Amino acid sequence: MGPMLAGRVAFVTGAGSGIGRSTAIRYAEEGADVAVLDVNGAAAADTAAAVEALGRSAVALRADVSRAAEVEGAVRQTLAALGPVDILVNNAGLLRDATIRNLSEADWDLVLDVHLKGTFLCTKAVAAGMRERGRGGAIVNISSISAKIGNFGQANYASAKAGIVALTKVTAREYAKYGVRANAIQPGMIETPMTRALGEERLARNAAETPLGRLGRPEEVAAVALFLASDLSSFVTGAVIEVTGGRYL
Repeated sequence: MGPMLAGRVAFVTGAGSGIGRSTAIRYAEEGADVAVLDVNGAAAADTAAAVEALGRSAVALRADVSRAAEVEGAVRQTLAALGPVDILVNNAGLLRDATIRNLSEADWDLVLDVHLKGTFLCTKAVAAGMRERGRGGAIVNISSISAKIGNFGQANYASAKAGIVALTKVTAREYAKYGVRANAIQPGMIETPMTRALGEERLARNAAETPLGRLGRPEEVAAVALFLASDLSSFVTGAVIEVTGGRYL
């Protein structure tokens, strides 16, 4: 059996670090060329270099997924550099945690714009090409277990991530006739730069509350993202897969 993604082009957002970076690299290991998008241009370039070190082609893109013009420009650059996109991973995100009482309107808007609006804009821009080509495609959206359980202090994040689940299901319905599949992943606590900012005490508590007794690794989420992008999941669409170590069963 050859590489699972041979001959395919993937467009991965938030790919400068964490889950996005691990997913871009995992896809490259399986034969994909990768468009690496991140709001941090240097981080995007670093991941693109890692993809190229594996013998695949890459393009580093600095863009804000909450801005339609920047998303459309990044898709055009990808088409010019790598060709049509077969796989979209909507992973870009950030945290601005606060209780509802203390959450500012600006931080509500920022988190919803990056996570939910960003997923919508990237889906709209990339899926248009998938539809026109008639070759199908796979969309992998990164939600969060917070969407299911409503973490304290994450009204903005949990709402955005729940919205991504609903958007995934709508996308799956609307694009199924074009052979495009859309699925979501709900990670639990994964060791990434974003979660490390929460502090050692919070991470240790989360690990203790997880049946498998530890935090997850970005590579473990990337493995599920590989499954959802590959032909192994050819009859899977509109699904939500938890990658949590059993937390919140």
